[in-house]
Amino acid sequence: MRVVLATGNAGKIREFAELLGPLGFEFVAQAAFGVEPPEETGDTFEANALLKARHAAARSGLPAMADDSGLEVDALGGAPGVRSARYAGEGAGDLANLQKLLRALQTVDDSARTARFRCVIALVREAADPSPIFGRGVWEGRILREPRGSGGFGYDPVFAPVGDLRSVAELPSMEKHAHSHRGKALRDLLANWRGGTAR
Repeated sequence: MRVVLATGNAGKIREFAELLGPLGFEFVAQAAFGVEPPEETGDTFEANALLKARHAAARSGLPAMADDSGLEVDALGGAPGVRSARYAGEGAGDLANLQKLLRALQTVDDSARTARFRCVIALVREAADPSPIFGRGVWEGRILREPRGSGGFGYDPVFAPVGDLRSVAELPSMEKHAHSHRGKALRDLLANWRGGTAR
């Protein structure tokens, strides 16, 4: 199945291809169709994922899949949340976002640095698809005091999953996929699709 992936994030494209490529999905980045990302105006991960998927499908004429994911830190009241990619400002890169997060948590005790990655994936077969399919996943962990590891992207270098001393950026990719919020969301999406469930 040829699907437009509504992201310009190379790390996400690689993860989707690794997870769903063996199942017969061929992902094409939306940039291949000259699609610019829409403004993410939703206040939930579900709303933003669906907005991005419909936008890509409308401009490409193909089924489209989009995820919206982010980091929720308990000591920050759930921030950065839906603004995770823009935490340090519009156009901010991973490093700027990481630095802002670590500064915000500088005085927070290790026991209170609990957090989770949350991901919602939306699949639409056409732009006006009345029954979009969703997948959802959560990965619990804590925020480290400094970045570790060279793998992954985003907040991976400062996030240690529950029960693990390593950061996500130190995990082999297949181990990450087996436990990550995005891996869980993709498996949930496939289960909902096969079951004919749109929710």
